[in-house]
Amino acid sequence: MTMTAMQQSDRLVEALHNPQAYAHPVAAVDIIQTHTAWVLLTGKYAYKIKKPVDFGFLDFSTLEKRRHWCEEEVRLNRRFAPDIYLGVTEFRGTLKQPHTKGSGPVLEYAVHMRQFPDGQLLSELAEHKLLEASHIDQLSEKIATFHQTTDQASPESDYGQPSLIQHWVSENFQYLLPLLNADTDREQLERIRQWTYEQEQQLERRFEHRKHNGFIRECHGDLHLRNLTIIDGAITPFDCIEFNDELRWIDVISEVAFLIMDLEEHGYPHFAHQFLNGYLQLTGDYEGLRLLPYYLVYRALVRAKVAVLRREQVSPQSQDYQESTADYRHYMQFALQHINKTPLVLFITHGLSGSGKSTLGKALNQAKGIIQIRSDIERKRLGGLKINERNRFDVETGLYSGQQTEETYQRLAELAACVIEAGFSVVLDATFLKEKHRDLMKKLASTRQVPFFILHCVAPNVMLEDRIHVREEIGKDPSDATLQVLKAQRENVQSLRTDERKLTFTIDTSQENYVQTLFEHLNEQL
Repeated sequence: MTMTAMQQSDRLVEALHNPQAYAHPVAAVDIIQTHTAWVLLTGKYAYKIKKPVDFGFLDFSTLEKRRHWCEEEVRLNRRFAPDIYLGVTEFRGTLKQPHTKGSGPVLEYAVHMRQFPDGQLLSELAEHKLLEASHIDQLSEKIATFHQTTDQASPESDYGQPSLIQHWVSENFQYLLPLLNADTDREQLERIRQWTYEQEQQLERRFEHRKHNGFIRECHGDLHLRNLTIIDGAITPFDCIEFNDELRWIDVISEVAFLIMDLEEHGYPHFAHQFLNGYLQLTGDYEGLRLLPYYLVYRALVRAKVAVLRREQVSPQSQDYQESTADYRHYMQFALQHINKTPLVLFITHGLSGSGKSTLGKALNQAKGIIQIRSDIERKRLGGLKINERNRFDVETGLYSGQQTEETYQRLAELAACVIEAGFSVVLDATFLKEKHRDLMKKLASTRQVPFFILHCVAPNVMLEDRIHVREEIGKDPSDATLQVLKAQRENVQSLRTDERKLTFTIDTSQENYVQTLFEHLNEQL
């Protein structure tokens, strides 16, 4: 009786448990299995064998196709991890006795990788509560830099066209609907399908705008915590999508959505907020927020589909079947959560340099998901400087001239409008020492019909000066404020009017619990 391709692959993988199948010393072989591949861990090296499957969006059904996609996987992943991806290995010999240096026809191809240390996947760190804020800052910088340097899709390509984006979203519904038996599951999926259809009608011109402005790029495509590891202290992506160009040449904000979803699903919503906030500050892509809910739902659908694919490969009586079903429903709840609108607020900070405005804005972002837009960053972006580039200046000249300041506050208003339109609350992190700048934002809030509050930050003078001095010494903060700047601010500050004070929370940032105190006040008001 002739064996199927999957049966042959199963026998081969079983034989590759034997340490003698490899041309280098192996003590034992461990195997990780996914719905598309087996990964053989031998200690020093790993070998990834693709399953002979055809899911439509992925076709590994023939040996020649598996060879091609192994070569593509090596080529593409060397963009991130050239020291990990070593090449493509051929297994020859017999199904009972395969070998990396065997003779005869090729039995199978495998991606040959250097095996990296155990316990360093970001998913593993998350599961063991070892994920830290410093990891997220590094992740934001890593992905922002990659997205700004990877290739852009050409205007002539189909990548990023509304019809192609909609095709891949619709493909999830087409696959899932026939496999759902419970009425509740089908009703939930139908609700999500209707929402995505409505969003596509509203977003079509924005999809086109994103492509025209270079936001469709050759991304990773499968960027989640299980495909990120730490090597020599550096966060390193691996295992990008190689099997379908259309799933890799995507909007960068779609890739961001995948990481946000995975951080939330691992129980780190505050890190999801931090990652998004850091990414936006580094790239300035606040317009991408308008597409973020759509892509968050899309990414949840993809993971739900993977759960069902995994479920279809196991017995209905197995624990894997039950776990896969639970995963599916979990991702459906995530999607439903992100199609519901939440109340919006526009905050502005008010205070001298060193008064803790940026620290407060960061705390609001991590705890509440409020987007923090910093004037220090946007001023430099407008001036063509890098975010952390130091700018030595005389007060009221150059980057800090009256005209540049006015342009900066106008830019803050534009970005705030963009963020609110996208469905996110925002805190504008600037001194707002002049009435006209505060009034500009108050008018914006009124026009957009969202509540407006002023966060007035205060601290003792000696603390302001100490904070500025420490910040200058470290040299990593975007702020260029010096003691000279602080002196000028004290001389020119326009105090809050009586009508403004009714909208103001005063926060003494010299107090240890000032953030918690603010949250308590906000919970009473909102």
